[in-house]
Amino acid sequence: MRNKKIKRKVGKGSRKCVRCGSLRGIIRRYGLNYCRRCFREVAREIGFKKYR
Repeated sequence: MRNKKIKRKVGKGSRKCVRCGSLRGIIRRYGLNYCRRCFREVAREIGFKKYR
C-alpha cells in the first residue's frame, strides 16, 4: 500500500520549476519560477546580465 501524494497549496512543496519540475532552489522573483540550475542556463536568453 502506497501513500498518496498530497497536492500542496502553500509552502515550498507547492511550487516547482517550470522547466525541469524540481522543487528545490526555486527563484520566484519577477515571477520566474525557475530552479537555480535552470536559471543559470537560460538567464542570458531571457535578458539577465552579470554585473561586477
